Amino acid sequence: MQPTSRWGLVLATVLMAATSVVCAQGRFGTARGLVDRVQRNLRRAEHFTPPNEKEKERYHNAQHHLSEFDRKLSEGKFDKDKLDEAIDDVKNVVENNTLSAEARDVLTRDLGELRELRRTRGEGY
Repeated sequence: MQPTSRWGLVLATVLMAATSVVCAQGRFGTARGLVDRVQRNLRRAEHFTPPNEKEKERYHNAQHHLSEFDRKLSEGKFDKDKLDEAIDDVKNVVENNTLSAEARDVLTRDLGELRELRRTRGEGY
């Protein structure tokens, strides 16, 4: 194979790989933005008062499951089970952790949006 042909083959392979990543991000890009926003809101809420061990565990579980769901989205896969786990964890934070009124309201809105994301399986996002 000539050097020019090899470079063409390498370039075509790179472009195909990049296109598949962009398509996966494009399809779920807004959903990934929602996950990022919920994670930021959880981090902000955690700073309201120093959490005890159980509260820390709830924050960790929510962050962990949101991250796992986002990882699947980045691969172009909508994992409803991971999203269900994340929703349950965020709900546990809202219902059981010490939060400011504002943080509770923000996370409650986030829960609604995560549930809508689940209902639409990412198609509306």
